[in-house]
Amino acid sequence: LIFTVMRLTKPTLFTNIPVTCEERDLPGNLFNQLMKDDPSTVKGAETLMLGEMLTLPQNFGNIFLGETFSSYISVHNDSSQVVKDILVKADLQTSSQRLNLSASSAAVAELKPDCCIDDVIHHEVKEIGTHILVCAVSYTTQTGEKMYFRKFFKFQVLKPLDVKTKFYNAETDEVFLEAQIQNITTSPMFMEKVSLEPSMMYNVAELNTVDTAGESESTFGARTYLQPMDTRQYLYCLKPKQEFAEKAGVIKGVTVIGKLDIVWKTNLGERGRLQTSQLQRMAPGYGDVRLSLETIPDTVNLEEPFDITCKITNCSERTMDLVLEMCNTNSIHWCGVSGRQLGKLHPSSSLHLALTLLSSVQGLQSVSGLRLTDTFLKRTYEYDDIAQVCVVSSEIKQS
Repeated sequence: LIFTVMRLTKPTLFTNIPVTCEERDLPGNLFNQLMKDDPSTVKGAETLMLGEMLTLPQNFGNIFLGETFSSYISVHNDSSQVVKDILVKADLQTSSQRLNLSASSAAVAELKPDCCIDDVIHHEVKEIGTHILVCAVSYTTQTGEKMYFRKFFKFQVLKPLDVKTKFYNAETDEVFLEAQIQNITTSPMFMEKVSLEPSMMYNVAELNTVDTAGESESTFGARTYLQPMDTRQYLYCLKPKQEFAEKAGVIKGVTVIGKLDIVWKTNLGERGRLQTSQLQRMAPGYGDVRLSLETIPDTVNLEEPFDITCKITNCSERTMDLVLEMCNTNSIHWCGVSGRQLGKLHPSSSLHLALTLLSSVQGLQSVSGLRLTDTFLKRTYEYDDIAQVCVVSSEIKQS
């Protein structure tokens, strides 16, 4: 028996290398005429290295993570005898496991001379590194002798994409994820889908489209091709679900955000898919008491009061009795009574405060000077640079 294994891949476009010269040179118009007569060139554009013909793969080629490895296996009876009980087995050995890829585990009763047994195997590659395709054949000769032989085919699985992520924790419990995806192959990719599957505590909003005339248009344009070594940045905003948003202690400790699902196509439509492991962020350290701004105006008038709304959350595991103190700065002055009691605040509970301020200096001013004191432990929490407001003259704003 003769054993043959061939990898199944899509063909590629054949491009001819143009060789030309000026008409006054010795070959004259010979090279140009040969290119025009060549069936592989595009008529009217023979010198642009554009191909009209497909060429079959001449070597094993590269296999990338997320692609589907397909192979054709053939066992041919090259003798003049009939062999019986032929069993063909194909296994794929990786660094961590051994997979059986054979379509059928049943033995073929007999194989006549010049006949063959064919099989096509498929496997979605999910590991990087060395892979070994182990093909084994066992059969029985006419004399009853049992025969067995194996063949090994080694190939490397490469990484097609380089994915880097960055997390930004907002004050409003929102999490922004920036994903940088780089094509590290040697051919362009068509990015079919890049999506984020959030964890159970979050809802996700993709920030990779722009509304134009009522229609969503990709920020990358109509052609979503990623050239070799090019990098593209995707942005996502994750918001806590309503049932978890009120539980400050729960959201505070959440580190698992979700996972990216990337689908692409190469060459003549070969599809690949890559799914990252669960992405994790560094949990923000809010301390025992967290103060966040709910509402604040962007622009205010000089020497005119304006209102802000603050949210105070108890992130500790004990009940607090809080006192609010307001300290004036050189530019920002608080309007109201300082040192007032806010009462007891239980763990994971929050309260809203409406405060009034006044600015005496124009320009971009920082809101600072809030102090919260826990009377139980006699501990004071200071909050400066909470936010910035733009202070303008009243004449400027009215005009």
